Amino acid sequence: MIEIRNLTKKYGQFTALDDISFDVKKGEIMGFLGPNGAGKSTTMNILTGYIPCTSGTVKVGGFEIMESPREVKKQIGYLPEIPPLYLDMTVHEYLKFIFELKAVPLGQRKSQMDDILYLVKIGDMKNRLIKNLSKGYRQRVGFAQALVGNPPVLVLDEPTVGLDPGQIVEIRKLVSSLRHDHTIILSTHILSEVNAVCSSVVMINRGRIAASGSVSDFTASEGSVNKFVISVVGNKNTAQNVISEVNGVRNVSFLRIDKDAALFSVESTKNVDVRRPLFNELSRASLPIIELRPVGRSLEEIFIDIVNKDSVSHTESVNNDSSKEAR
Repeated sequence: MIEIRNLTKKYGQFTALDDISFDVKKGEIMGFLGPNGAGKSTTMNILTGYIPCTSGTVKVGGFEIMESPREVKKQIGYLPEIPPLYLDMTVHEYLKFIFELKAVPLGQRKSQMDDILYLVKIGDMKNRLIKNLSKGYRQRVGFAQALVGNPPVLVLDEPTVGLDPGQIVEIRKLVSSLRHDHTIILSTHILSEVNAVCSSVVMINRGRIAASGSVSDFTASEGSVNKFVISVVGNKNTAQNVISEVNGVRNVSFLRIDKDAALFSVESTKNVDVRRPLFNELSRASLPIIELRPVGRSLEEIFIDIVNKDSVSHTESVNNDSSKEAR
């Protein structure tokens, strides 16, 4: 649905985006991650036709942004970090204005308006001035304008920023419910949000793609099979000794007693599955296993590692280039 190829954006000598490429498939919710200044907003501004790129191509629904900008814009509903609201309008007046801007056929406007107000749960606020709404409701109004015209693609920039926990949960549910009818790019700093609603991730740093893939690929590739928690009924010292003697176990740490079971954190050698031998040895020692579950690193930890490694690699590359020039 979205194809970005070799996208570059320069401001004079500064390169905001450096030859990035990625795809977003139809019906996918892609988490677009990166630290401040990484190039996320620049990418979204180019994708939505707000600014031009220096080089590269952007296609949405088969239309190229430079060749067919109007067609691309028809495909996209955009919610910026600060929703583009007119505070002296009522919610209903504002959405009517957006319907006119997007040239939605007159015969479709009332039914679409009713559907959108119901979907984002602002029907009871439609006659109130936007300036009198809370931040959470203003965010919902911004979401509503992105849905006008039923665009197949939604670009959401920090849709839950500044909201309270209850409002965040509601917005997440809304985003998840839209996956059946829309392809979504979700830019956020709240990485638990990515775990909750996204199927894939693109991480950007210093204007370059640092990593990309499915959410499950990220957690699986970062050692989730190598570390797990095991709960055993019986003497904790005996259980710890048995676990530590199993071939492939690198480290075992006692965590706590949970009711009548001892809870341990176990690390195994990479690519060695120790679960079956653990079961066999603990069974022989009459130490029943109550629970055994893999423990992966959080997406936050993975993200920080990837960004740090990419930054170190970039610094080394710059230093090497400077050394060559000095010679």
